[in-house]
Amino acid sequence: MRAYRDAVTTQVIVLNGGSSAGKTSLARCLQEEVLPGPWLVLGVDTLIETMPAWMASADPEQQPGGGLVLGSDGEVTVGPAFRALETAWYEGVAAMARAGARIVLDEVLLDGGDGQERLLKALGGLDVLWVGVRCDGEVAAAREAARGDRVPGMALRQAGAVHRGMRYDVEVDTTYAEPLACARAVAASIG
Repeated sequence: MRAYRDAVTTQVIVLNGGSSAGKTSLARCLQEEVLPGPWLVLGVDTLIETMPAWMASADPEQQPGGGLVLGSDGEVTVGPAFRALETAWYEGVAAMARAGARIVLDEVLLDGGDGQERLLKALGGLDVLWVGVRCDGEVAAAREAARGDRVPGMALRQAGAVHRGMRYDVEVDTTYAEPLACARAVAASIG
């Protein structure tokens, strides 16, 4: 049962947080249990899954033009080829929202406020709710280890870095809060 009104003006909800912070669980909870009507869940993982595999690897030599270099210590370096695809991706997400799709965007803005500025440029004119998804770095690192599908160290490196220079409408902390409680807090901020 949807607990919130059917008429909302928000077109895009951006969830920004580090790896293993709980963004995807929060996004699915928003989509399946809280938000009225259909919402699409998209995000940086969707973009990465659609790119050629060589663009996200540990070997920069395999990335003509510069993709994502995933360091063995969890550092992620972004190259110009990835940045160009990211720009096109953001424009595509914005076009879907302008065409009437409601979108929850699951993001890891590695450079915090600078990433927000790039995304703001694409989302210009849309009603966007910016959500900071925080999680204690050690808790996120434990989740990362349990998942087994991430480079160890990403969660700890990103836990604070992705929030630097960001401006949020609402923040949630998933360290101990359940996804449904966080989803309700986000939904309460929707216009």
